[in-house]
Amino acid sequence: MQPLIPGASYHIFNHANGFENVFREKENYRFFLEKYQLYVTPIAETYAYCLMPNHFHLVVRIQKREVIEAVITNKTSSHVTADADTSGLNLSKVQNVGQVQFSDSEIEKFLSKQFSNLFSCYTQSLYKVFNRMGSLFIKNFKREVITDRSHFINAIIYTHRNPVHHGFCKTFGDWSYSSYPEILYGIKSFVESEKLLKITGGFDSFIELHSKNLARFENSSDFESI
Repeated sequence: MQPLIPGASYHIFNHANGFENVFREKENYRFFLEKYQLYVTPIAETYAYCLMPNHFHLVVRIQKREVIEAVITNKTSSHVTADADTSGLNLSKVQNVGQVQFSDSEIEKFLSKQFSNLFSCYTQSLYKVFNRMGSLFIKNFKREVITDRSHFINAIIYTHRNPVHHGFCKTFGDWSYSSYPEILYGIKSFVESEKLLKITGGFDSFIELHSKNLARFENSSDFESI
């Protein structure tokens, strides 16, 4: 499985373990995004997301190593989460934030654990609300490293296009549980809208890229359609 590495960008996606929906009502979407900000925002910049009833897609860039180490040591980062899981990390090695204190494998384990904690937290909440048992998500969330700017933009468009592809709406902006309407209407959130618009060449270019690539993505084999 592709490891999560500081400074790298990824298309991340996961699916329900079975045929039931992981998001059943509006509150479920809201709660997932709330916990996403708690567990993932400290370790990654989010450029796109889309939550569908039985799966989700994310486009993220993992923070630089020194930022990750600051999160782990819980010292100076203003985005530190108290729920960061440092199990398996040798915190006795820590001296000063910014120095390389942890091995590559420890960093990779911590990054994956933050996503796992998100899924576990959300799952436990759903257990209580709907009185259900069993695994909710597929155990190992899928991730694809993004190799260049073109790949990055394609991943963004694909993520936003998912509700259209699955027949939930006719245009990108009609799906509420996506970063596209946030960017379209200038809604402030955890999504790196300004950086994304700079990468795509501005707001008009962002809209145009989405509009022109609908047909292309209809037959795309770059990403798994789940």
